[in-house]
Amino acid sequence: MEVFVAAAERGGFTAAARALSMTPSGVSKLIARLETRLGARLFNRSTRKLQLTSEGAAFFDRCKTILAQIEEAERCAGADEAPVGLVRVSVNVPVGTHLLLPCIQPFLARYPEVALDIALTDRVVDLLDERTDVAVRSGPLPDSSLRARKLGTTRMMIVASPEYLSRRGEPQVPKDLSGHARLGFSYARAVKGWPLRVDDKTLSVPVDGPVQISDGEALRRLVLEGVGMARLAHFQVRDDIAAGRLVPLLEPYAAHDSEDIHAVFVGDGGPVPTRVRAFVDFLADKIGPGKL
Repeated sequence: MEVFVAAAERGGFTAAARALSMTPSGVSKLIARLETRLGARLFNRSTRKLQLTSEGAAFFDRCKTILAQIEEAERCAGADEAPVGLVRVSVNVPVGTHLLLPCIQPFLARYPEVALDIALTDRVVDLLDERTDVAVRSGPLPDSSLRARKLGTTRMMIVASPEYLSRRGEPQVPKDLSGHARLGFSYARAVKGWPLRVDDKTLSVPVDGPVQISDGEALRRLVLEGVGMARLAHFQVRDDIAAGRLVPLLEPYAAHDSEDIHAVFVGDGGPVPTRVRAFVDFLADKIGPGKL
């Protein structure tokens, strides 16, 4: 499997042989034996190119998973083994920008043998399909086979710029939101609308402004530019509020509004990879309760 994966990743038997300190003929013989055992052709070969067949591509995905599990099992056998290897992380743009990125340097200083591959995206990714180790997600979690650790809870706030409010007026009660430019996200979210408490009941104000956008930091930028108002996380706007660039709105009605932040990772009850556990533990310490 290691030889097969090396050949697939490097695009040729010679390159795989070089990486594994083998001869090209040795690699070719092992691949031929593997194909005979499986009863399937794994590569389409030409004088210039080596390409996986559909059967080879499916086998490649399984081999990568199995080899990673073997490597992790060997690491877990040593209780004091230092975290080593690559951690692939998916995080939404606001959390990544304001909370995760400031943690990177101290994390790498503590764990010099760990590397990070970070994707900032507000799209919810499939951890298995996209080979992601950890996803940091905001809001309610759907039921799934994934494991999760709560990192903390952040207040959600409706905010607008002073310039926008000088033009359009400041809403004093939820019904005043009618006619205002309520900006939001262009993808489905777990929390639909803006939840406001009125007479001990929660009402959901629909988001139907002139702009919908897929990036939480871009949404903040639009609010700063006076395009409209939006519901954003406290950690995302606290510096803007302190500097007078944004104004919190309808606080008596929105004070209860909050969202949990979780680190989500693949697991079926077995041991979590050391490198993943170290990363999640570090996040929980640095951006955990009381720091959002």
